[in-house]
Amino acid sequence: MTVHVVVTGIGLVTPLGLDRHSTWDGLVAGRSGIDHISLFDAEDFVTRIAAEVDDFDAAASLGRKESRRLDRFAQFACVATVEALEDAGIDMAAEDADRVGVLIGSGVGGIITITEQHEIMLNRGPKRVSPFLVPMMLGDMASGQVSMMIGAKGPNFSTVSACATGTDSIGEALEMIRRGRADVIVAGGTEAAVCPIGIAGFNSCMALSTRNDDPQAASRPFDTGRDGFVLGEGAGLLVLESLDHAEKRGAKVMAELVGYGASSDAHHVTQPHPEGEGAARAMKWALADAGMAPEEVDYINAHGTSTQMNDKFETIAMKKMFGDHAYDLTVSSTKSMTGHLLGAAGGIEAGFSVLSIMEGVIPPTINIDEPDPDCDLNYTPNTAALQAVDVAMSNSLGFGGHNASLVFKSFQQ
Repeated sequence: MTVHVVVTGIGLVTPLGLDRHSTWDGLVAGRSGIDHISLFDAEDFVTRIAAEVDDFDAAASLGRKESRRLDRFAQFACVATVEALEDAGIDMAAEDADRVGVLIGSGVGGIITITEQHEIMLNRGPKRVSPFLVPMMLGDMASGQVSMMIGAKGPNFSTVSACATGTDSIGEALEMIRRGRADVIVAGGTEAAVCPIGIAGFNSCMALSTRNDDPQAASRPFDTGRDGFVLGEGAGLLVLESLDHAEKRGAKVMAELVGYGASSDAHHVTQPHPEGEGAARAMKWALADAGMAPEEVDYINAHGTSTQMNDKFETIAMKKMFGDHAYDLTVSSTKSMTGHLLGAAGGIEAGFSVLSIMEGVIPPTINIDEPDPDCDLNYTPNTAALQAVDVAMSNSLGFGGHNASLVFKSFQQ
């Protein structure tokens, strides 16, 4: 028996807003969430800009005591989960907890906690290290904490595939529901890496934009003047359910998740394959999983990091996969506004893809002033487009050669 999997809730904490409504409004308006770094003194850093989550108060949602025992990446996940479950109308008291799972990934986990506690150890001695260091720094702890918070006793683990993490988490949740292992899974990604070592590390591998004098224009995917990505933070989570379960409880269905594909470049630790071969395979396998032809895809939320190589090679991959239809596609990179949320990128962008289907709006790629001749597709430059979207694809590509793609379809009752 075919098990259909649907999206019934979305939870977002992003540099554009603390929930999905404010985030979506900012996205459609083409507003940048990038500014000068405020979380630490970045005066001596090559890059002094980031896409931070402003006015975030974890204690207001989680309680002061509990929030202090969580790294920022886990705080984001917990707050986004509350919204996602409310959005879906999930009442855990009415659910079989054994059939509810949590698959929330993070690319780097509690990097803020581990660096702060390392400094404490160096300056004040090993006995002053917090007893909460280990549970706060572990990458699986966002998923674990959410499971404990909501009482979900089904599958619970963390997928790690660098910048493809959120997408792979959602894809694996799809597969688990299809196999009958769970009825409901909260899935996606979360990240909080805007900290000194995070910025310094990406600067050392020359990945970040250094457009410090104009932060809002720094992330410019597919533009000739792009000079690197802008580090962002936040969380993006979906509530996935079997259609049968959603219908039995009378849930509203936002979209159907119909396809997932994942591949490896097997090429280079940080650079994408120059012919887009791995990314094209992930898209091909996602469409095959969905049982769809390339011509059925209306919109692609591209990985679109604003690095010279990614944008060029991802464009090659889309052309390789879609052929002539690539020029009929509507594409955009929402990282132009949110920055790059690493392991959370695929989570928020999956949410954006679902919202594009629901709202009939394609978010823009802002800051395209001089299109790169090598990037010659329709990237929805600078202004959102009103367009009916029946099928949307969301792509994520990560360090290590990870490629992942999801396919969402409008739900027909």
